[in-house]
Amino acid sequence: MLEQHVLLGERHIARQREIVADFHHKGFRADLAEDLLTLFEQMQILHVAHRDRIQTSITQNSNLR
Repeated sequence: MLEQHVLLGERHIARQREIVADFHHKGFRADLAEDLLTLFEQMQILHVAHRDRIQTSITQNSNLR
């Protein structure tokens, strides 16, 4: 489940990058799309860090048994 959230975030980021590129190509304003992309990227950093903390905790707890 943790990995699914990270993968979903990667797909959202990839799609948003496509949208930004398309806006630029068509000459549209892309500032809001770029802001959203930045937000997705920042959230992804948090998701990855959270996943890693949980995985570390699980590993440490399983080693105690």
